[in-house]
Amino acid sequence: MKTKLKVFRAMRDLTQEALANEIGVTRQTVIAIEKGKYNPSLELAFKLARYFDTSIEDVFIYESE
Repeated sequence: MKTKLKVFRAMRDLTQEALANEIGVTRQTVIAIEKGKYNPSLELAFKLARYFDTSIEDVFIYESE
């Protein structure tokens, strides 16, 4: 799954570490999500969308296989 997480972080001038602390995950989790190596749980996806005051669809781009 592709993500615009890095773009949203940049708009708020957040480091991966700062975002991780805000949403309660590790920096490695944020890195993995940004690289597309980890698909977050629905709960984490909602948490990220709420944090950036947007929809899940704005943060994550679903690609069918």
